[in-house]
Amino acid sequence: MLLLITAYIILSPSLMCSAKTDWMVRMERVTDALDQSPANNHEEKEHGLPQSAVEVTRLRGFPITNSMVVTWIVALGLIVFAHYATRNMQLVPSGAQNFLEWLVGGLEGFLEKIMGRHLAEKTFWFFATIFIFILATNWVGLIPGVGTVGWGHQTPQGFRIDQPLLRGGNADVNMTFAMALIFFACWIVWALQEVGPIGFLKELFAPKGDTTGLLKILMIAVFFAAGCLEVVSILFRPVSLGFRLYGNVFAGENMLEAMANLVPGLGWLVPIPFYFLELLMGLVQALVFMLLTAVFTMLICQHEAKESS
Repeated sequence: MLLLITAYIILSPSLMCSAKTDWMVRMERVTDALDQSPANNHEEKEHGLPQSAVEVTRLRGFPITNSMVVTWIVALGLIVFAHYATRNMQLVPSGAQNFLEWLVGGLEGFLEKIMGRHLAEKTFWFFATIFIFILATNWVGLIPGVGTVGWGHQTPQGFRIDQPLLRGGNADVNMTFAMALIFFACWIVWALQEVGPIGFLKELFAPKGDTTGLLKILMIAVFFAAGCLEVVSILFRPVSLGFRLYGNVFAGENMLEAMANLVPGLGWLVPIPFYFLELLMGLVQALVFMLLTAVFTMLICQHEAKESS
């Protein structure tokens, strides 16, 4: 399949060039002329949020994007809140300490039911951090002004933002893909620590169940082929995790912008119901990312986890 796709990519330009007729060339010229018309250019300028983050400044040659600014603000806010909640610990918690202990305790109990006590204690630091960070980043991206304040130009329909000063952190695929890659590295370390290199390979390729004779040989071949497919699936997990989170957050922000521009003069009122939907979606996406990564970890370490429990 890969050879066929590669051959198609290599050969398709030459095949298309050789198959072009004068009629097709004329049609392409007409299409290009239509694409360059002022009407189409005006429509292209009225698209939603840009798919990539916008660079707002440079720090000693290092580009700083608007999504990075929001990410740093969220991280700093979480650090300050954690320090404030734990600066004067009380035996009977109240206020910020009570909320933080409720959140951490609830996440710990939730993960323990999924992964078991041993794995939950070992990996809780990562899953709790990733859930809280994704949730806070999703909700901060919904604050009015994020994505709607920045540099732009005046249009007949009103002022349009071209380069927002702030952008939701998870609306940048670089951010979500980076979190997925960090999990992938942690997943490999945890798997090797729990089951070892031999156990890791057995979990992927070794046949399951007790069989003998010809059936055992058949099961070895079947599970080896299934293991090869599992390796491909594992390699694509960071891509699926990163694009799932990015796609949902980016689509939500575009939906809010579309609702704001739907009815002139009521741009502040129409998106309000959708804000509540996006608040729920931000919680769901943080929970889904944490659950998927936790289940992936549990599956590769489940035998060791059962023995430890």
